[in-house]
Amino acid sequence: MIQGTGSGAGKSAVVAGLCRIFRDMGIKVAPFKSQNMALNSYITLDGGEIGRATAFQAEAAGIEPETDMNPVLLKATGESGCQVILNGRVYDTMKAHEYYAIKKMVWQEITAAYDRLSEKYDLIIIEGAGSPAEINLRNEEVVNMKVARYADAAVILVGDIDRGGVFAQFYGTVELLKDPIDGFSDSDKTDSDYIKAFIINKFRGDMEILRPGLRMIEDKTNIPVIGTLYWQGNIGLDEEDGLSIEEFKKADPSECFEPLKVVVLRLKYIANFTDFAPFMYEKDIEFKYSMREEDIINADLIIIPGSKNTVADLMLLRQSGMEQCIKKTVAKGTPLIGICGGYQMLGQKILDPENVESNFQEIEGMGLLDTITTMDSKKTTCRVTAKVTGPMWFKAVPGGCGCRWNQLKGYEIHMGQTTGDLGLFEIERSSGSLADGSAKGNVWGTYLHGIFDNDGLRTDMLNSLRKQKGLVERSTVNYKAIRESSIDHWAKILGESVDICFMLRQVGMESCMNRFQEELA
Repeated sequence: MIQGTGSGAGKSAVVAGLCRIFRDMGIKVAPFKSQNMALNSYITLDGGEIGRATAFQAEAAGIEPETDMNPVLLKATGESGCQVILNGRVYDTMKAHEYYAIKKMVWQEITAAYDRLSEKYDLIIIEGAGSPAEINLRNEEVVNMKVARYADAAVILVGDIDRGGVFAQFYGTVELLKDPIDGFSDSDKTDSDYIKAFIINKFRGDMEILRPGLRMIEDKTNIPVIGTLYWQGNIGLDEEDGLSIEEFKKADPSECFEPLKVVVLRLKYIANFTDFAPFMYEKDIEFKYSMREEDIINADLIIIPGSKNTVADLMLLRQSGMEQCIKKTVAKGTPLIGICGGYQMLGQKILDPENVESNFQEIEGMGLLDTITTMDSKKTTCRVTAKVTGPMWFKAVPGGCGCRWNQLKGYEIHMGQTTGDLGLFEIERSSGSLADGSAKGNVWGTYLHGIFDNDGLRTDMLNSLRKQKGLVERSTVNYKAIRESSIDHWAKILGESVDICFMLRQVGMESCMNRFQEELA
């Protein structure tokens, strides 16, 4: 089990890297995170919703993501609390005290999911959440040491040295977990006994200066440091939430004299920001998440992303003056795209007669598309295929529309239904086909997440923008291949920096150590 001294320590990335390392050794491995709190989610083949980082870890393991890998997903919705996703389906929207009241039932679902997963795989890499040393939550939590005790898992504690205080975090975590836990039957064992090793992450300095600290923390805790990971910057791995999103990505100056500027609005309740990861690999793209007027005005493409609280984020844009800034920029010819919640904002109205999402039963949209969205309690979650059937503000490459725009893949995660001038896409669900999306001038919107993962469509769109600026058109970037390469690269770094053989011994897989050393060589 990989736990962290706090949020953002690097747990998700370490789990993903380990999944790839063990997969390459021929071990049947799967990730598991009992409870995620994130707005970045993924849809499984059967329409279940899980955390995006867990799905990415499954990808690293070479397996299909499933809901048993992440039985509980909490999605913050604002003052109404969190939407609780249980076994991939919406259970309810609850405040903290309401959720704690059902923790016994939740724990039963978590252990059942873990048991089912364990029957199918030889090795489970479990991810914790936040810090295990939140002493006010030790009797309530269902994601850190309670899971370690249930699975009898060896815990590796990851600390972020870049934030400072990593040795205090290691020492404090171990000491706080030495107190007995209520209801734990093994009187001779405390939670601190499950911590078998430390990993230091995001190191930037001189290793010789760090070494005395490593020896001292080992002496004080009797727990070894089994690896130090140097700061890697953006390594192309999916993250859990908006706290980790890349603020700014510069274009490669050797590739062009003038970059394309793509700006995604950094909404308060931004969801599924990994929709825009493919832009990170286009060498001539300057990419930003921003809510600054200067960035909007100077953008070549503006995107309003998904939101877990569409109305609240629309009101934020309106009250901050950002809505007017967007409209003025679009009126000058700058293209605007809305994805999911962003698509809903672009319409004429958002109706919420049952107050599913907000206290407003009706609110004016931005009025840039001829659509109306009506919120309801039903949540649509499914994978889809799609083809372009309506007008785009950019053109397909000659002869390319048939093969590049008619075999698109994506997925839907949304509350509410949109009506009006639809038909930008024809999508195929398991239940049949229907129209999705709307376009008007240089504005279009869609419910399709993952639309920019489709290399042909993304390339045609960007080449249209390049042509408008007099820039050289570029060939297609294979996003899937780059993702695979990024996982392999990270796994190599992890394998060379951390004592993987120590981990194999902890789980009784000493026989696999020779295979790992051969893979490393």
